[in-house]
Amino acid sequence: MGNTIRVVLADDHVFVRDGIKSLLENEANIIVVGEATDGLEALKIVEAEQPDLLILDIRMPNMTGIEVVEKLRSQNNLVKIVMLSMHESEEYVLKCIKAGADGYLLKGSSKEEFLKALHTVSDGGKYFSGDISSILIGQLTHPTMSSEMKNPISEEMLITKREKEILTLLLSGKGNKEIAEALDISKRTAEVHRFNLMKKLKVKNLMELSNKATEYSLL
Repeated sequence: MGNTIRVVLADDHVFVRDGIKSLLENEANIIVVGEATDGLEALKIVEAEQPDLLILDIRMPNMTGIEVVEKLRSQNNLVKIVMLSMHESEEYVLKCIKAGADGYLLKGSSKEEFLKALHTVSDGGKYFSGDISSILIGQLTHPTMSSEMKNPISEEMLITKREKEILTLLLSGKGNKEIAEALDISKRTAEVHRFNLMKKLKVKNLMELSNKATEYSLL
């Protein structure tokens, strides 16, 4: 049971929670350890259960999903968080990423994609539905935020063309093997590029990388 992913579900609709539980019940390494019907309850259950993963709806009573993420991150709680929503608007997606969510899935996602997202995020990666990835990359490539909201980039943070390619693929949820295949390089080379990129930008994980890329308009 050491590799079991302990999950808390937070959604105010019973049928949504029941549907997710039904989907997960045949997964040997995933167990639902708690359920919440609103944001405040989600915070209490996460504190009590210390789960590995929180599946979180955006629109809930008392406290929204985004507010829950912000609260957990302000408490330095590193629980992995996947947002589950009917909304694919740029505003919702970017707010969730900025708050510190690790993934964003639409409620219409397939079982296969849902499970892939949970495992990817649980393993320390990021996962965004295909359409969501397009929004994220589009925002980073053609940012609409006003220039005064951006921090000036220092010379030491300037990244190469190859590093931009690596960054784009990382933020679209690709792993080292997928990056290697996309760029026709070895997995080891992809790992080295990834290490150098994160070292240059002084980030420790993909969440920090995503935040810094957005903050400094690196793409």
